[in-house]
Amino acid sequence: MAYTQILIAGFGGQGVLFAGKVLAYKGLTENKQISWLPSYGPEMRGGTANCSVIVSDTPVGSPIVSEPDILIVMNLPSLDKYENAVVKGGYVFADSTLIERKVERKDVKAFYIPATKMARELGVPTLANMILLGKVIKETGAVSIDGLKDALVKTVSAKHQDLVEANLKAIEAGYRYEE
Repeated sequence: MAYTQILIAGFGGQGVLFAGKVLAYKGLTENKQISWLPSYGPEMRGGTANCSVIVSDTPVGSPIVSEPDILIVMNLPSLDKYENAVVKGGYVFADSTLIERKVERKDVKAFYIPATKMARELGVPTLANMILLGKVIKETGAVSIDGLKDALVKTVSAKHQDLVEANLKAIEAGYRYEE
């Protein structure tokens, strides 16, 4: 039985909520029980944003993620705030372009992905979130990479369907990334 709690955090405008939505929808396509709970400050862009996602084989009792198995952080304040909440043996994925310090804990697996830099180099500067998501999928198996395009088609808004391929390209870059 799998019950995976994921917390994605960063500034508003970094695609934190969208990354969670893609992850949740992909779990749904795999017949998992899902919870997706967005949270953001009143400022949205530039304010704090986080998203709790639970992917489970059994019904989800509460959408609150207070002790994540997987933490994805896109800025230093988020790492500072949530690092100690990760369960022992959990995972921390950090955008090393924007976060210079390392994870201080030794009882979690930490990954440092220069996602913002990679996104710029790929010509998709707003998709660092998807690069991180690709690495998460590879390292944790929380959801499968297979059929991810179908999940993107459903989660990318109708007026932005032209960005499905760019999102897929960013996820694949993160999936292939080796430190």
